Amino acid sequence: MIRIRPAVPADAVFIISANRRMALETEGLELDPGLLEPGVRTALADPSRARYFIAESGGRAVGQLMLTYEWSDWRNGHFWWIQSVFVEPEHRQQGVFGALYRHVEDAARAAGTVCGLRLYVEKDNHRARQIYQRLGMHMTAYDMLETTFRGPASHRDKPESERN
Repeated sequence: MIRIRPAVPADAVFIISANRRMALETEGLELDPGLLEPGVRTALADPSRARYFIAESGGRAVGQLMLTYEWSDWRNGHFWWIQSVFVEPEHRQQGVFGALYRHVEDAARAAGTVCGLRLYVEKDNHRARQIYQRLGMHMTAYDMLETTFRGPASHRDKPESERN
């Protein structure tokens, strides 16, 4: 049975490890522990910045999901952004992410101030895309652009002339 609960500061070690493994697995990125650890601890200490949820099986953390927030003036409500999704490899395809997603979706609908859920996914992560679409999410007409000032930038984000 999968149990979903809000993360607490004692979950920091699991979350930090999960984030490092997720970045390496999905983007080939090595995260800087000097940025990651205080970033996770800040989020755990301040739910106005982000909220983590932990999926447990047999009393052990086996998955996580983080929420951040975006105000939409067009919709007079918040989008909750799903980020930092990770499920332990031996627990994949067992409904862990689905349980996390449904927990967050139910909370968003009950809040009354949330206009939708969003997430971004690596273009080549076809497996994740299928999972998200099965849960009712759909592709948007938007591409994501960014300028990074701190932390890793994917090699795909660099101009062709700067890639290895």
